[in-house]
Amino acid sequence: MPGDAGAPFKFVDRQWRWWTALFWLCLAAWMIWENWARIRGFGLGDTDDNMRMMQVRGLLEGQGWYDLQQHRLAGSNIHWSRLVDLPIAGLKLLFTPLFGGRTAETIAVTVAPLLPMLVAFWAVALTARRLISPYAYLVAIAFLACGGSVMGMWQPLRLDHHGWQLAFLAWTMAALTDPKPLRAGITLGAATSLSLIVGLEMLLYLALAGGIAVLIWVRDGEPRRLFAYGVTLAGGCAFGYLVFASEANRLPVCDALSPVWLSAMVAAGAVAALLARANPGSWRKRLAIAALGGVVIAVAFALVWPHCLGRLEQSSPELERLWLSKVREAMPIWRHGWSTAVITLTLPFAGLVGGLAMLHVTNREARQPAGFAPAVEQDRPLVQGDDPRAPFLRWLAITLLALLGTGLLAWQTRAGPAAQLLSAVGAGAFAWIIITWVMSFKRMIVRVAGVAVALVVVVGLAQGWVTKLGGPAEPVSNYRRDVNLANSRCPTLWAMGPIQAQPRGMVMTFVDLGPRLITVTHHDAITGPYHRNAQQIVDVMRAFRGTPNNARATAERYHADYLLICPMMSESTIYRAEAQGGFYDRLSRGLVPNWLTPVPLPANSPFRMWRIVRTAPAEPDIPLPAPFTGAPRR
Repeated sequence: MPGDAGAPFKFVDRQWRWWTALFWLCLAAWMIWENWARIRGFGLGDTDDNMRMMQVRGLLEGQGWYDLQQHRLAGSNIHWSRLVDLPIAGLKLLFTPLFGGRTAETIAVTVAPLLPMLVAFWAVALTARRLISPYAYLVAIAFLACGGSVMGMWQPLRLDHHGWQLAFLAWTMAALTDPKPLRAGITLGAATSLSLIVGLEMLLYLALAGGIAVLIWVRDGEPRRLFAYGVTLAGGCAFGYLVFASEANRLPVCDALSPVWLSAMVAAGAVAALLARANPGSWRKRLAIAALGGVVIAVAFALVWPHCLGRLEQSSPELERLWLSKVREAMPIWRHGWSTAVITLTLPFAGLVGGLAMLHVTNREARQPAGFAPAVEQDRPLVQGDDPRAPFLRWLAITLLALLGTGLLAWQTRAGPAAQLLSAVGAGAFAWIIITWVMSFKRMIVRVAGVAVALVVVVGLAQGWVTKLGGPAEPVSNYRRDVNLANSRCPTLWAMGPIQAQPRGMVMTFVDLGPRLITVTHHDAITGPYHRNAQQIVDVMRAFRGTPNNARATAERYHADYLLICPMMSESTIYRAEAQGGFYDRLSRGLVPNWLTPVPLPANSPFRMWRIVRTAPAEPDIPLPAPFTGAPRR
């Protein structure tokens, strides 16, 4: 707080870790209460959450540590890591003797996603204390809690690995603000290694952070940070590869920590350590050898692993056309409408404004004559070094990260959580500047009212309340209401119960429904939405788009016993829009071929299910109309 007003709040400074933990605990309790109905219904809403649960179950049931195939899907190869499985499996093992396996599993899927949120909160709080004020961390984590995209990754039941990647990214940001070079390098190398062990989604941010570490060394010539970073990065990735890389990831694949990225990270770490050891006296020489080292790494990567220079998924044009181009989170933010864009972008925008404001403030203070003392001494951040430019450079580092995250939203909406995370400290600085100005007024009523208004405005912006200023939201069409209803009903335990009651078999169903089906029933499915299973995805999508005889051939190839559809589920709308007259379109209009026998389901079931009769006589094939192209996913 400004001036002497901060004195009564010293305990907020001294016990910041406990206050952050208390904030997390209260928020976690509220999130559990808000999601209680979904928790009771084991409502793992995303395909990846269901697949993660199946991966943990397989581990606890004796599947090999390095075997990450999903044997309940036909030929499924999952590119993930066991690292994220550990807290889920640990919680289930801990609570099973007390409550039984089913309740223990519910506790695990509720608590496990909240753990990386605490890790991230501590990192953001520490960064805010270093850069803004010893008391500003509560404002920064409050802003983070307002980010709908990033908080969605830590909701109960959100088992996907992105929550942990965001936590490690937060510590990457914290490492760049650490005034102690050795600790900063170790933290940066460890956070980078752990993130890469989990997955490669944060690769661009990690590369930028590594580049910033090199440029810090170029500027100040301090070798300890860069040396520690290089050694920890190389050693951490090597350890992660040996302990966590699956059997499939021992091949030179591009989408995981495989020999491809292991060699790249070990080489980058070795170059960083060698640069630090050489440490020429001139910054020009340091810049030259750093640039040379970067060129050597890039050229070597291109020569040794040329197949990884394109998309890391290495998807075929057909898979791209049928599936990847329809994935909503892979679309730019402007494809999602005004409301979604504002809700996603407001926090990053506030963070960039705050970051730019702090760059101006710290740059101005760095230019002040020696002996200059800021007017608000107690409100200075904790990091005060001999270098007057250090605050400016630390703000520059995290602002560049936030700018990258915000810019990537123009490419893919899935960058939203990282953009909001990286902007929380900047948004906290923006609010802190306003609060400090308001608190400079002498009249108490102005100070209290001003702080209240500032918090309401800033939190309202972060929550996207501004979208309501444009008038009432557009009414939901009957078509969209039907799609939303199908998407919400079909994955429920209530809807899946009658499916579970059928004798166990292989089910041909939608790609997006496969993971949920195998998680809550005893049936197997052909595939799920995972790019390594390209052939299975293409086969299923061809089956629903093509002729009935082609669908039958696909069912026979995978030894399917049942056909299961959820009319009006999002995936089904693609088949009707882009393959009119195709197999799914005919099924939806009641034109069922003779090799399908209806399975009785309750009248209110959202599903339609048939048993596949392999001995049924062949029917004449039906020609399809000209293929439809260009329709976006509805």
